[in-house]
This record gives sequence, structure tokens and C-alpha cells, in this order.
Amino acid sequence: MVGPTSPGKDGGMRAATRDRYGDPDVIQLVDLPDPTPGPGELLVRVRATTVNRSDTAARSGSPWINRVVHGWPRPRQRVLGSELAGVVVGLGRGVDGYAAGDRVVGFVDGRPGAHAELVTVPVDGLVAHIPDGVSFEDAAPAMEAGHYAHACLRVTGVGRGDRALVHGATGAIGSTLVQLLHAEGVAVTAVCDRLPPGRGSLLTELGATTVVDLGNGDRLDRAGDGFDVVVDATGHLPFATARRLLRPGGAYVSSDLGRGGQNIALSLVGPLARALRRRHALFPLPRGDADLATHLVDLMARGAYRPVVDRTYDLADIRAAHAYVDTGRKVGGVVVRLPVAD
Repeated sequence: MVGPTSPGKDGGMRAATRDRYGDPDVIQLVDLPDPTPGPGELLVRVRATTVNRSDTAARSGSPWINRVVHGWPRPRQRVLGSELAGVVVGLGRGVDGYAAGDRVVGFVDGRPGAHAELVTVPVDGLVAHIPDGVSFEDAAPAMEAGHYAHACLRVTGVGRGDRALVHGATGAIGSTLVQLLHAEGVAVTAVCDRLPPGRGSLLTELGATTVVDLGNGDRLDRAGDGFDVVVDATGHLPFATARRLLRPGGAYVSSDLGRGGQNIALSLVGPLARALRRRHALFPLPRGDADLATHLVDLMARGAYRPVVDRTYDLADIRAAHAYVDTGRKVGGVVVRLPVAD
């Protein structure tokens, strides 16, 4: 517990903050002034957010590149959190299509702040109405994973009749990739470290045709070869290994920089190797906007995409959420509930 979680006093909001890099103990719950929506922005009362690997890396400042991105020697942004689901309570100038009381889900890429009771969200970014019947907790993990997974699909052009292998398939991005690939008619082989007790059928329920559970004694070579696409969703499958699984001309895609940033370097020669029908590496550059957000919630409304929720914590226990994500054992998303305003 990191302190009381009643809404902030004197018109302020409660927020989880950190003023230095370190372990989960650096997080403190404090009262901050309410934000004001600018032109083209929504003011959202957050009902659920997430703690993901991006948050824990930004909190710890490790690896070192995070301190370049987030500030040196101390972080520039006090409040973390990029994913949110909540209720619109204010509108900036020029906003159309939304009204106070609307339930929305969003991803504030590059401008964290969702680990707070209130956050501003650009309407031209990754934000959309939550479909009927979907809870705040189930919606909250939808956008970041969907954002990165969609980028992997877009850069490869994979489609119906193709074969894809997803390595790290139980993570938030990996489990989303399994679903989005399945929705496109792709035959998916899902590779994971260990399926959690009681959830042995998770990946087949999400659309995988074959599951390789490395933590249960399976070997990667059981997956076969000749894949059109191999996606590394965790950064633990190097290109040198993945290329043996690909058909000639097949593509390796990773949502991670890889050891020493090697995936960036490999992707620079990827287009040439692709033109020569060689096995090649591609590095996706995610681009998110309201159209992508609408596409993702449409998939949710049709039942073709349901973010996997591993654990749910209250805001008072957000340190425990960080500590759990630090273990590397999470399956899907880790959700944090925020208190309901009086």
C-alpha cells in the first residue's frame, strides 16, 4: 500500500508519481492539480489503467536508453501510464464526436500520465468509444498492445493463407498478435515459456493452431519451419535463431530493439534482402491514430479481439503491480483500478 486513494482534496486529483529512477518503492501517491484539456483534447476520469513493460522500464531507468528518453539524471515526467479506460468529463475547444459521460479507451503514446484520476487525451490519437458490454478493466489493455501488434502486421503484409510464428505469445503484445493474425486468416503457431496453471487452453482459445510450450518441455524445433513471418514479441528470439524457421523471403519482426539494438541495424538492410527474396528482418514503427483505435474496438465488439487480463490491482497497490511486471511472468495485461469519484 502506498497511501489512501480517495479522490484528491481541494479539487486536485490523486496520482502515482516518481521523482527518481529505481525499484517500485520510488512510487508515491500524491495529490496534483487537475489537468485542463487543450484544443482537440478530452479530459478523461480514469477508471482503469495498466502497468506494462514500458512503465517498469521508465520507472527503473533500465536499460540506459530509458534515461535518454525519459530524462537524465532524473525523470522529466512524474506520472507514468499510457493506457486508460474511463469516462469523458471535459472537452477542449474544437472536439466533435464525444460528449461528457462517454466511456472511452485510449493510449497516450509519448505523453504518459494515465496513472492518475484525470488525464488529457488527444482526440486524433489512439482513443475510441468502449463497446457496449466491455468493462473498463477489460478495455484498458487494448490499445498499446493493439498498436504494436498492428504495426507488425502492417510492415509484413501477412494475410490469409500465410503461416506465422509468434514467440512470447502469452504477453500483452504476443497474445494480441495471435488474435489479430487469426482474424486475418493466418495460421498461427504460438510459442510461450510456460502456460499458467488453469490456462492451458488460453492460446488455442485466442486462435493459435499450434502451441509450443518451452517451459513444459517442448522444443522450438517442434514448431517446424517454412513460416512466412516470425514475430518476436519479447526480444528473446534473435534473428540468427528465427531465420532458421523462415521460408526463403520470409520476414522476422520484433517489437523489441534486441541485444545491442541489433534489430534496428538488421532492419536497415531488410528492404534489400526482401527484394532479393532472402530471409530478412523488419523493425515496425508504430503509427497510431483514431482510425486504428476504431478498428481495434470494432474487433472487440465482434469478439475477434479481447485483451488478456492477468491480474487486477487497486491504485493503492500499484507498487505491487510494478513488482509483478518486473518478474517477467505476466500473461497479457496487468490492470490497475482507480477509485470512483463521489
